[in-house]
Amino acid sequence: MTQIGFYFDQTRCTGCYTCAVACKDWHNINAGAVSLLRLTTTEAGEFPHPFVAHLMTACRHCANPPCVSACPEKAIIKRDIDGIVMVDRDKCKGSAECPQLCLKACPWGVPQFGPEPGAKIQKCDLCVERLDQGKQPICVESCPLYALEVGPLEELTKKHQAEVQGTGFSYSTSCKPSIVFRPKE
Repeated sequence: MTQIGFYFDQTRCTGCYTCAVACKDWHNINAGAVSLLRLTTTEAGEFPHPFVAHLMTACRHCANPPCVSACPEKAIIKRDIDGIVMVDRDKCKGSAECPQLCLKACPWGVPQFGPEPGAKIQKCDLCVERLDQGKQPICVESCPLYALEVGPLEELTKKHQAEVQGTGFSYSTSCKPSIVFRPKE
């Protein structure tokens, strides 16, 4: 199986949020707490050597996703063909009836329930409908600085001489997240 994942170049990202806004727009997600892609900022240092790095957080489409085994309804699945972790919203019982074990299982807090009563689980699916049409996810296409790329993880690692550690990110050897970085150091 080919594992699809993200390459994130932290040296290019300026924290403009274009990827996050494009994601919300593409998926018709209202302004508010739910966001399939989030950005966080790490600040350190002092003048004359300040340091700022941004971290894009979306589903890591782990090789061993803990959310899949945590879901009692089997509403979260991993596609055999490419390793994309997806939600079957028809199987999800929603926030009112669910013990929300998938949220607790994810080390990065990726799965989310909306604020509305009975909300179903949501998370990044790498814009799978776009990938299946040979297109890149909307976050990748919208990035003005070309800081994101999606593809077979092994190819991304070789192409970019990428690392599994990024600034502000802790790699999990048990989950094996499908993201590689050019970290900002």
